[in-house]
Amino acid sequence: PAGKPTLYGSLTRRGLSTEGVPDIAASEGFVVGEVTKKSILISCPHENVSTKFLAPYTTFCRIHQKSITCLDISSGGGLGVSTSTDGTMKIWQAANGEIRVRASSFVVCYALSICFLCRLFEHSLCFDVGILDAAIVDRGRNVLSCSRDGTARLWDCGKSACLGVITDCGSPINGIAVGTADNSLNLGTPEKPPSEREVGTEGKILLLAREDKKLQGVGLQSRQSVFLFVGSDAFNCCAFLSSTYILAGTQDGNIYQLDVRNTNSPIQVIHRSGAPVLSLLPYRDGFIASQGDGTCFIVQQDLDYVLDLTEADCDPVYKVASWEKQIYTCCRDGIVRRYQLSDL
Repeated sequence: PAGKPTLYGSLTRRGLSTEGVPDIAASEGFVVGEVTKKSILISCPHENVSTKFLAPYTTFCRIHQKSITCLDISSGGGLGVSTSTDGTMKIWQAANGEIRVRASSFVVCYALSICFLCRLFEHSLCFDVGILDAAIVDRGRNVLSCSRDGTARLWDCGKSACLGVITDCGSPINGIAVGTADNSLNLGTPEKPPSEREVGTEGKILLLAREDKKLQGVGLQSRQSVFLFVGSDAFNCCAFLSSTYILAGTQDGNIYQLDVRNTNSPIQVIHRSGAPVLSLLPYRDGFIASQGDGTCFIVQQDLDYVLDLTEADCDPVYKVASWEKQIYTCCRDGIVRRYQLSDL
């Protein structure tokens, strides 16, 4: 907890059982709980906190040769797609990492169903301003992008054309998320009727994680600002937990949970380290967060402990994706790690 001294301890492996499960002992002040081949539960009774450390089920080391900046998993869980600082985008089997498609790309963000954006952005004027994130609207006829030039834009997939600028905030937009707004929220009214090519924008709110320490909500169809929240540092990422609750992560390690109906003060602020929060992903009744110091953890309401996904060491974990009980992470060390939560 903030303001309290850090408690340090150590773990010692004393041997292995006949089933291959390690025998673990903890130093004074810490207690070893359940131990399996892939997980260790550690508690600190004095502080009434517990953490389960989960090792990867498997790792894929040959998908890319350099840092992996982003990844996603298909809706059926069969395919993964990733981009790297080596300038490539690859589609691979989610089960074993076998590469299916190789493509040259200079885009650092994507969603699996809008891979065409790699070519769209590559040949558009918007490529010059630096696309930082993308989001799908409903079933994908329209997609959104945000850029270093401070704009968020709506795109028509069928014609590979920009339908307009949703907002121009004058500050780089590091991350975006789109979701259905709570019914009580006033999203504003469009100044002119939307294009017939604009599909699924009604009743949606767009979150903007801005470099100037602001988290903004914008009515997607109206293009009007709904709220503006000022945080402790630059916002890197954002996500919807529901139509009411949202998350946003900052450069100095804060994760803000907010109620979109009243953003005057956060519901809670989670701070595990001062490393940048790089990605946030809703998961079951909680969320997954990754940070620049290699930490990646899961917070869920039905768990009385935090679940840490291990092995990234101190390399930044740039992105997290999930399908059912499988979680995938990508890292600066160029490795995709797959974690299996079926036994938890």
